Amino acid sequence: MNDHPHIHETHPEIVKRLKRADGHLRSVIEMLETGRNCLDIAQQLHAVEKAITQAKKTLIQDHLDHCLDEVVASLPRDQRRSIDGFKDIIKYL
Repeated sequence: MNDHPHIHETHPEIVKRLKRADGHLRSVIEMLETGRNCLDIAQQLHAVEKAITQAKKTLIQDHLDHCLDEVVASLPRDQRRSIDGFKDIIKYL
Protein backbone atom coordinates (compact mmCIF):
# COMPACT_ATOMS: atom_id res chain seq x y z
CA MET A 1 0.00 0.00 0.00
CA ASN A 2 1.03 3.57 -0.56
CA ASP A 3 1.99 5.48 2.58
CA HIS A 4 1.21 8.87 1.02
CA PRO A 5 -2.30 10.31 1.26
CA HIS A 6 -4.13 10.17 -2.02
CA ILE A 7 -6.86 12.76 -1.66
CA HIS A 8 -8.74 14.32 -4.54
CA GLU A 9 -11.12 17.25 -4.62
CA THR A 10 -14.11 14.90 -4.88
CA HIS A 11 -13.23 12.75 -1.86
CA PRO A 12 -15.20 14.88 0.64
CA GLU A 13 -18.26 14.55 -1.61
CA ILE A 14 -17.76 10.79 -1.77
CA VAL A 15 -17.42 10.58 2.01
CA LYS A 16 -20.65 12.58 2.35
CA ARG A 17 -22.48 10.15 0.04
CA LEU A 18 -21.13 7.11 1.86
CA LYS A 19 -22.14 8.53 5.24
CA ARG A 20 -25.61 9.06 3.82
CA ALA A 21 -25.63 5.44 2.63
CA ASP A 22 -24.46 4.33 6.07
CA GLY A 23 -27.37 6.16 7.67
CA HIS A 24 -29.84 4.58 5.25
CA LEU A 25 -28.35 1.14 5.84
CA ARG A 26 -28.64 1.54 9.61
CA SER A 27 -32.29 2.49 9.05
CA VAL A 28 -32.85 -0.64 6.96
CA ILE A 29 -31.41 -2.85 9.68
CA GLU A 30 -33.61 -1.20 12.29
CA MET A 31 -36.63 -1.49 10.02
CA LEU A 32 -36.01 -5.21 9.54
CA GLU A 33 -35.52 -5.76 13.25
CA THR A 34 -38.77 -4.00 14.11
CA GLY A 35 -40.82 -5.68 11.38
CA ARG A 36 -41.48 -2.66 9.17
CA ASN A 37 -43.35 -2.82 5.88
CA CYS A 38 -41.39 -4.44 3.01
CA LEU A 39 -42.11 -1.52 0.67
CA ASP A 40 -40.58 0.93 3.14
CA ILE A 41 -37.54 -1.33 3.53
CA ALA A 42 -37.15 -1.68 -0.24
CA GLN A 43 -37.25 2.11 -0.63
CA GLN A 44 -34.50 2.52 1.98
CA LEU A 45 -32.40 -0.19 0.33
CA HIS A 46 -32.81 1.62 -2.98
CA ALA A 47 -31.50 4.80 -1.34
CA VAL A 48 -28.47 2.88 0.00
CA GLU A 49 -27.76 1.40 -3.40
CA LYS A 50 -28.12 4.73 -5.18
CA ALA A 51 -25.78 6.53 -2.77
CA ILE A 52 -23.10 3.85 -3.07
CA THR A 53 -23.41 3.70 -6.87
CA GLN A 54 -23.03 7.45 -7.14
CA ALA A 55 -20.03 7.43 -4.82
CA LYS A 56 -18.42 4.72 -6.96
CA LYS A 57 -19.09 6.61 -10.20
CA THR A 58 -17.63 9.79 -8.75
CA LEU A 59 -14.51 7.96 -7.55
CA ILE A 60 -13.93 6.24 -10.91
CA GLN A 61 -14.51 9.42 -12.90
CA ASP A 62 -12.18 11.33 -10.60
CA HIS A 63 -9.50 8.67 -11.03
CA LEU A 64 -9.81 8.83 -14.80
CA ASP A 65 -9.74 12.61 -14.84
CA HIS A 66 -6.69 12.93 -12.61
CA CYS A 67 -4.61 9.79 -12.20
CA LEU A 68 -4.96 8.49 -15.74
CA ASP A 69 -4.32 11.92 -17.21
CA GLU A 70 -1.03 12.09 -15.33
CA VAL A 71 0.10 8.87 -16.98
CA VAL A 72 -0.91 9.72 -20.54
CA ALA A 73 -0.24 13.47 -20.47
CA SER A 74 3.11 13.09 -22.20
CA LEU A 75 1.65 11.12 -25.13
CA PRO A 76 1.04 12.88 -28.42
CA ARG A 77 -2.59 13.95 -28.95
CA ASP A 78 -3.28 11.31 -31.61
CA GLN A 79 -2.16 8.55 -29.23
CA ARG A 80 -4.50 9.85 -26.51
CA ARG A 81 -7.68 9.54 -28.61
CA SER A 82 -8.51 6.05 -27.35
CA ILE A 83 -8.08 7.15 -23.72
CA ASP A 84 -10.17 10.28 -24.32
CA GLY A 85 -12.90 8.15 -25.92
CA PHE A 86 -12.84 5.78 -22.98
CA LYS A 87 -13.16 8.67 -20.53
CA ASP A 88 -16.12 10.01 -22.49
CA ILE A 89 -17.99 6.70 -22.66
CA ILE A 90 -17.40 5.72 -19.03
CA LYS A 91 -19.67 8.59 -17.99
CA TYR A 92 -22.62 6.54 -19.22
CA LEU A 93 -22.05 3.58 -16.90
